[in-house]
Amino acid sequence: MTDNAFDVLIIGSGGAGLSLALKLADHCVNVAVLSKFALTAGSTYYAQGGISAVFDADDSIESHIEDTLNAGAGLCDPEIVRLAVTYGKNSINWLREQGVVFTEETVVTGETKLHLTREGGHSHRRVVHAADATGKAVSLSLIERAMEHASITLFEHHNVVELITQKTPNNKSKTAVGAYVLDSQQHHVKTMTARVVVLATGGASKVYLYSTNPQSATGDGIALAWRAGCRVSNMEFMQFHPTCLYHPNAGSFLITEAVRGEGGKLVLPDGSPFMQDFDPRGELAPRDIVARAIDHEIKKRGIDCVYLDISHKPEAFIREHFPNIYEQCLKFDIDITKQPIPVVPAAHYTCGGIMTDSYARTDIVNLYAVGEVASTGLHGANRMASNSLLECLVFADRASEDILKKLVDIPSPPSIRDWDESKVSNSDEEVVVSHNWDELRRFMWDYVGIVRTDKRLDRAMHRVDLLKQEIAEYYGNFRVTSDLLELRNLVIVAELIIRCAQLRKESRGLHYTLDYPNTDDSKPPQNSILIPDQAYR
Repeated sequence: MTDNAFDVLIIGSGGAGLSLALKLADHCVNVAVLSKFALTAGSTYYAQGGISAVFDADDSIESHIEDTLNAGAGLCDPEIVRLAVTYGKNSINWLREQGVVFTEETVVTGETKLHLTREGGHSHRRVVHAADATGKAVSLSLIERAMEHASITLFEHHNVVELITQKTPNNKSKTAVGAYVLDSQQHHVKTMTARVVVLATGGASKVYLYSTNPQSATGDGIALAWRAGCRVSNMEFMQFHPTCLYHPNAGSFLITEAVRGEGGKLVLPDGSPFMQDFDPRGELAPRDIVARAIDHEIKKRGIDCVYLDISHKPEAFIREHFPNIYEQCLKFDIDITKQPIPVVPAAHYTCGGIMTDSYARTDIVNLYAVGEVASTGLHGANRMASNSLLECLVFADRASEDILKKLVDIPSPPSIRDWDESKVSNSDEEVVVSHNWDELRRFMWDYVGIVRTDKRLDRAMHRVDLLKQEIAEYYGNFRVTSDLLELRNLVIVAELIIRCAQLRKESRGLHYTLDYPNTDDSKPPQNSILIPDQAYR
């Protein structure tokens, strides 16, 4: 156990987790970073668009704040929005210091400056990017820095089974002291202790059948925190990205919103545009509006997909701005310089999550949550494009500031009893896991997707209750595997999404229900907050 004792244990190796690790390690803090799969398997690596920050002289902090508040449909915390937006420029500069190379352009004077693109919901060009693979550039730079740092230990293929908490001396709350962690390659559960634990596990979009996210986005941190006793909020606000490549062999390849920002048009199979029928902002309307419009046209006309067309732009422009999308589409015989791209919506981002304050602190002492796993108040009912990586960087910085202030006063964790597998056996029915996984994601897509009703939510909850019983029985009898841990977490996330959706008797932001199609403006908007009871602890 001595070898697995750290000052800070960070669960997650994306932009939020690695940024925090580097900021702490620079102050000689002994940090462990856990990655469920490979270090590059998280959502940050696959993020295409960019990071929103005010650099243009014609732009302003106030404008970025206003755009974010408008996108959030009344549920953003204005103080948190101002905090995040104000940190934007510093966050970009810090990334450049870490070696991230962003796309630049040459101005009339011959000097170079950051190239800024525009995405849905933004009134100005303020999206800093590295071509159309910003997340990859950020991820690889941070990984390289972390691997070089003597104070950081990286653990790949380590999946957390459960957080370890203990009662505080006053017995009124709990404190985090570590985690039980499955080493997936050695098939062994380790006991890892720390004075501070940080959840940076990303979102939960794999709870749906179709998602732009990698396989790792199974809501692990949200489920871990919920079982440990943390409140969660606004889980009904699951963002569906409007444009995922539609092709039987394409998997879940995202077509970045920047394509629309640079003039791409959404059209029907006959080439006619339709977004102006839904919103005067057309293709640059917020994602929830665009996704619902596409969903409406697909269902109304009985078509498989719509198309995103940027072929009217010069070929050199397209290949320069979207090299990865160009190459990826060519693999499927789609030349985006000459042809429109077939697209459909897909689950993309979790706007709700673990409730945190402005320093990323949760309800449990010495437990922090950073990035998509957290509900900070920045996104409200709908995340504005490219505010997600900004949130990772800003709250990693805030968490590091708070941790460094208090770490010296936090005692070393006590001895923890090792994980007991003496009463379980290896599974002889793995099909149960795969079948339940498939069933869960299908009914969530059908009943708790882009458009909802009370009846659909009731049906989904009934199925969740049955699955929870089956999964609990399986979990109690067999040794844990990574797939089983993900399934156990996903069914909790599904329940949290449904329960939050049932609480909201209106349509707002990403939550649209046919039973309450209008926004309730008769009272101030409220967050959907769930408090775990003893049954979940």
